[in-house]
Amino acid sequence: HRQRAPRADLAFPPEHIDLPAIGESWACHMVPAGAPGTRREPLVRALAASGTGGVLQLRSGTDESLLGNAMLDWLCERATAALAPQLSALAHSCGVRYRRLQIRRQRTRWGSCSARGTISLNCCLLFHRPAVVRYLLVHELSHLAHMNHSARFWQQVERHEPQWREHDRELSAGWSQVPGWALRSLRARGAT
Repeated sequence: HRQRAPRADLAFPPEHIDLPAIGESWACHMVPAGAPGTRREPLVRALAASGTGGVLQLRSGTDESLLGNAMLDWLCERATAALAPQLSALAHSCGVRYRRLQIRRQRTRWGSCSARGTISLNCCLLFHRPAVVRYLLVHELSHLAHMNHSARFWQQVERHEPQWREHDRELSAGWSQVPGWALRSLRARGAT
């Protein structure tokens, strides 16, 4: 599932990061780097307050592109932790098996399914509503039975996600949900 990213950059670093797909909100706080000669501090450290988010400490004095990439790495970790169990449960309920999951930072794709059964998901899916994310998971799992967008493929999708048309339209316009810092970091990294 593909779409271009037309959104303009926003202020960096963000004051907070909302991840609607998993119901989390993270406050971002800049923290000073450690004293010279001390153990190297991570650029991003998550201090989870609860299952609804927490505080994300961002090391001050860090090059913006390095910090942005570290934040994307954190986003991929959150996406893996949250989306892997969802995908597994949906695959079971859809009666299909995938070979492996990878979370990536694609610039134009929300997800894909290879002929070998690898499902790739974009970490930026976390900026969408849960129903839209569920639709994309069903969409990619349906490719395990139909590696095309034929009528049979869409019938498979509709069997598991009756509101797929509404969710597909929302996903097609979905880059507007992704914060500017994530898109800027994607461009800096040269992700595809």
